[in-house]
Amino acid sequence: MAKRISATPATRILKEQKAAFILYPYRYEEKGGTAAAAKALNVAEHTVIKTLVMETEAKEPFLVLMHGDRKVSVKALAASLKIKNAAPCMPEIAHKHTGYFTGGISPFGTKKPLKVYMEASIATIEKIYINAGKRGLLVQIAVKDLIRILNPMLVNVAI
Repeated sequence: MAKRISATPATRILKEQKAAFILYPYRYEEKGGTAAAAKALNVAEHTVIKTLVMETEAKEPFLVLMHGDRKVSVKALAASLKIKNAAPCMPEIAHKHTGYFTGGISPFGTKKPLKVYMEASIATIEKIYINAGKRGLLVQIAVKDLIRILNPMLVNVAI
């Protein structure tokens, strides 16, 4: 008998927004990141999208969606946003803003509404895997649904 997966704020938003999605539970590895998730699901790490909680120099939080196999150029990000500096939030601050724990942060259903910036090349992928609101649970979703729901600003900040 299959184990029932409990709803998260992210999955509730996806249902409310009538997004087609498939949940993929996997064995979470501490510090395994997107590489471990991609291996567990047998998918390309490039299609596993990480949700990063960042903040401006004024401590204003925002989200950045990035390919699992790429990093964010903070310099390019700051230039794109026309700010002096951008930096990742500490895990406890990220939790305060999103309601999710590091390793399980989803861009859907965050505690506070946050601006979302997405690496532009993600928009060229038909379906992606992104965190569903808890460690060890990804959701496969069409990028068009992600864009419709989150309305992210596209940026070119991958390195």
